[in-house]
Amino acid sequence: MKIAVATKENWRLVSGHAGKVHDWLLFDCQPGQALPVPQQVSLSDAQLPHNFRDDGPHPLHGVELVVAASAGDGYIRHMDKWGAQVLLTGETVPVNALQKIIAGEALADTRFDITTALCKVRDLFSKH
Repeated sequence: MKIAVATKENWRLVSGHAGKVHDWLLFDCQPGQALPVPQQVSLSDAQLPHNFRDDGPHPLHGVELVVAASAGDGYIRHMDKWGAQVLLTGETVPVNALQKIIAGEALADTRFDITTALCKVRDLFSKH
């Protein structure tokens, strides 16, 4: 299963506002195997989901699960079209969040993020 984690602070912390995140950790997890070393992916401004026009390949295509601290409804719908489920968490360390997901443990509740409220207004007019 391919899992993407939105990050900030040089890939060290789980980031919110997933539609505008540049830095992602991509994990290609295999059943029964140890957590793999993630691939670090940096998206250009044109590749950010808020800007991407779905007119070509994208580094996050093929991801089945997206983990972030926050995401707007438009982003969640956009990822659903790509076949990816979005999980939101208050967990701050990417590997810790991933280990809990794989173990089937509950994730920490999300933190308040004012940008999510602003995104809900923007999403009313979103193409996604």
